[in-house]
Amino acid sequence: MSNRTVPNDLSAFWMPFTANRQFKKAPRMFVAAKDMYYTTADGRQVLDGTAGLWCVNAGHCRPKIVEAIQNQAAELDYAPAFQMGHPKAFELANRIVDIAPEGLNHVLFTNSGSESVETALKVALAYQRVKGEGARTRLIGRERAYHGVNFGGISVGGIVTNRKMFGTLLTGVDHMPHTHNLSKNAFSKGLPQHGVELADELERIITLHDASTIAAVIVEPVAGSTGVLIPPPGYLQRLREITKKHGILLIFDEVITGYGRLGTPFGADYFGVTPDIMVTAKGLTNGVIPMGAVLVSSEIHDAFMTGPEHVIEFFHGYTYSGNPIASAAGLATLETYKDEGLLTRGAELAPYFEQALHSLKGERHVIDIRNIGLVGAIELESIPGAPTKRAFAAFVKAFEQGVLIRTTGDIIALSPPLIVEKQHIDTIVETLRGILKTLE
Repeated sequence: MSNRTVPNDLSAFWMPFTANRQFKKAPRMFVAAKDMYYTTADGRQVLDGTAGLWCVNAGHCRPKIVEAIQNQAAELDYAPAFQMGHPKAFELANRIVDIAPEGLNHVLFTNSGSESVETALKVALAYQRVKGEGARTRLIGRERAYHGVNFGGISVGGIVTNRKMFGTLLTGVDHMPHTHNLSKNAFSKGLPQHGVELADELERIITLHDASTIAAVIVEPVAGSTGVLIPPPGYLQRLREITKKHGILLIFDEVITGYGRLGTPFGADYFGVTPDIMVTAKGLTNGVIPMGAVLVSSEIHDAFMTGPEHVIEFFHGYTYSGNPIASAAGLATLETYKDEGLLTRGAELAPYFEQALHSLKGERHVIDIRNIGLVGAIELESIPGAPTKRAFAAFVKAFEQGVLIRTTGDIIALSPPLIVEKQHIDTIVETLRGILKTLE
């Protein structure tokens, strides 16, 4: 494939979460993809170690999904979602409920994880109000959490760089501490042993504000974008107990952990904890078309279904909620997962993935390795005065050597498509081993 596929002017596109000036001096362009590999503009194959951005769980350009999108675009391109419907949106909602934890029986469609978070927070606030608990307006998030980039998401989120430029954000938000503890839990395999007591910080926050003012708590079962922070055993169960006791809704942000990433359909299944609201996106359509889905309990849904039948029950939604082409992509994606057992395949490969990752212990600059399901993180010691530089150098070198990794701060994060084979894991790990030896 020739370089002619690359545009001759890159200035118009202000790229997201990108060092734009660095990129535009030496662009890294993909022009095709198939299964586990991307193809670059100069014809090289690059092994996808990150499922795109944690989303291409079934691998790239899968036939069922491609065909479903093509057929849908030719049959029904768009249908309004307000006061009108089309069959595939309802069918997809049913399929999602089929694989979801019991009790999460209703689905609101969005176009991204960020929109799913905003939707979940609005549902939580509105629910408390329709229940007669309108004083419950506070939202509790967690330090180092990532809940997308819209105002609600960065307010409950806890990544400083995503928050500091954008003013006062939502009022009435508080944060629990994160669970990452290098001194006690470094090089844990699977769940780290220390830190369950951190869940009790929620009790302290409740005492400070009073339960009657708190609407919801939102956490990622595994904090992904901040660098794969895995909770200790019992931590999420404790949050569930505390929220139930005080009449506070528990929201799981499963944008990353949903659709097979941990070797179970959802993180809620892995940890045996069912939230009141579950936020999903990414893997729902295999990353092919933007779509998110927010699952809510029957109790929440039914609380809105009162009053005159001709009146709108919940004033929220998007032009593209349940878009026909996205719905077709979602149905074909869930079918592909089912056909190939991908929602649970991660559990079979997790021990091999764990062993391979932890073989990097002792390599230069490595201060921690973490893993759960088919998610892994390698934390590097930062260069004094130049945070992120070391991991970014590893990212660029990996791309040059034919492997796509993701970095956040000085942490390398791995989340390969769920179709990954052992030899792909070996390639990723051995490429990284070589790169670690060369880093400054």
